Amino acid sequence: MKILLTDAEATLHLGITLGQTLDAGSVILLEGDLGAGKTTLVQGIGQGLGIIEPIVSPTFTLINEYTEGRLPLYHLDLYRLESQDVVALNLETYWEGFEAIPGIVAIEWAERMPYKPDSYLKVHLTYGDEGTRQAQITSFNCAISEYIATI
Repeated sequence: MKILLTDAEATLHLGITLGQTLDAGSVILLEGDLGAGKTTLVQGIGQGLGIIEPIVSPTFTLINEYTEGRLPLYHLDLYRLESQDVVALNLETYWEGFEAIPGIVAIEWAERMPYKPDSYLKVHLTYGDEGTRQAQITSFNCAISEYIATI
């Protein structure tokens, strides 16, 4: 599914919709160039979950955990890592729910992951004309909410 995002506000709104409709255990793999809107989308997800704390890019901390919303949000950024470094993070503990409370896992620069979960949404953000963006959403072994499909 392709969604035209006219501005940053539209990207934020898409994230809010995802945060309001996704269930615990959902994994969102985010891809796209620098500045394409990955963090803005995650900020919207946080708003949709009712998280009040400011959501910032975890570029240097790698993982930010927000637990005060409807569901926990685990925001990861793999920009500064190589594939072998990603393996050492044991990311599956976030989506398997063994060591972390099940929530929504949003991973920026997911193309650096040498492995993927069994089910996830892939959101690829690209630049369009005149400041627009486009989100290409692909689901793998999971359903996209009918509401998201109408955006």
